[in-house]
Amino acid sequence: MPIMTIDRPMPPLNADERKTLESWLDFYRATLAIKCEGLTEEQLRTASVPPSPLTLLGLLQHMAEVERNWFRRVLVGDNAPPIYDPHADPNGSDGGFDLAEGTRFDTARQIWEAEIDQARANCADRRLDQTSSFLGGHVTLRWIYTHMIGEYARHNGHADLIRERIDGTTGV
Repeated sequence: MPIMTIDRPMPPLNADERKTLESWLDFYRATLAIKCEGLTEEQLRTASVPPSPLTLLGLLQHMAEVERNWFRRVLVGDNAPPIYDPHADPNGSDGGFDLAEGTRFDTARQIWEAEIDQARANCADRRLDQTSSFLGGHVTLRWIYTHMIGEYARHNGHADLIRERIDGTTGV
């Protein structure tokens, strides 16, 4: 089993709501990075189980798209184009699962981390109850954080199964 070098601090057990939400989101972001750590490009491109084409690299790309969608398009109304599918609808796309031939993990990881950095910057001065327009209504930052925690948790479960299939590593 590989030694994990990514720091994944435990969310605080007794903190205010914002710190709790941000800490859990960061915990799950770090978990996805850990699931990808120590693997080759070929392993990161290994599909889970036929007929599913789901890969760890595809999950990382997808989460970059999800970060962009919620924290740029929805939260601040940025007209940011899709990262991995230039033909996708920029107002509804958070795909990214499909791998392009030239996609490399290091580049995908840098893109994902840049989206996380932008997300943090876009959230820094916003209140949890501050709203943004979404689907003809309004959504709060609190709701977006909660949704993102669920999104990462769900996909980290997928990542755990894929990683176990690749090299037997489980947990973390």
